[in-house]
Amino acid sequence: MSNVTHDARAPVVKLRPEREIATMQRLPYFVGISASTAGSTGLSMYMVVVPPGGHAEPHFHADYETAIYMLEGMIETRYGPGLRESVITEPGDFLFIPPGVPHQPFNLDANAAARAIVARNHADEHERVVPYDPSEDA
Repeated sequence: MSNVTHDARAPVVKLRPEREIATMQRLPYFVGISASTAGSTGLSMYMVVVPPGGHAEPHFHADYETAIYMLEGMIETRYGPGLRESVITEPGDFLFIPPGVPHQPFNLDANAAARAIVARNHADEHERVVPYDPSEDA
């Protein structure tokens, strides 16, 4: 028996983002599901594009988790203190980034954009991103 209640009157929302938004990480994001677009209360979902040879600014998310699913391209994500750790993701790979872990993705292809779906357990698309300076942990 479940204690979960459902509101059968809640709308089902279909979205197709037509334009990108600017983010603190300096990557194009296409907002899909969020508090303002779908009325979500506990999650958000985006598509991020990392331009050919591009990268995000080093940062971390202080109070929410991030899950990433690679659609196209190859990304090296440097992470941890001083960004000394590294993992490479390719199409079909999932990546989980816990709250507070500094990270910075790099597109390893100088000729093609990389695309990924990003989901977070935070419904506000105006992210609470904290800039990170890797030299502070050098």
